[in-house]
Amino acid sequence: MKDPCQVTFTVEKEADMNVRVVKSSEATIRIPQLKMSVTPGPASDGYVSNIEGVISRFEKVIEDERDNTEEDDVRKTAKNLLKKIRKVKWGEMPVKIIIEDPSGNSAIISDRAVVEKLKKSKKK
Repeated sequence: MKDPCQVTFTVEKEADMNVRVVKSSEATIRIPQLKMSVTPGPASDGYVSNIEGVISRFEKVIEDERDNTEEDDVRKTAKNLLKKIRKVKWGEMPVKIIIEDPSGNSAIISDRAVVEKLKKSKKK
């Protein structure tokens, strides 16, 4: 059994899109600058991808929301987020990607990734 961990990686340039990401089925991924997070549900799967793949998952959810909403403010918020995501992908806007994994099985494969012990959840 591995220790719960938090892995933090700052996306700074376009080349960072290729950095390998391993996300366990129990991990939460957060991008604080974009106020986005993905929390695992009961049917959550782990996956191996790269930074671009992780960001593309967020992008798809936002695009779906933009395309399926009747509310102008929701659509506007989605469009603004999508613009920011494009900047991140082009390396024009640095963001932190944080993976919090109680199982300790997630990783970001880079010498710039910071791995820390996961602090106990404050939500309980």
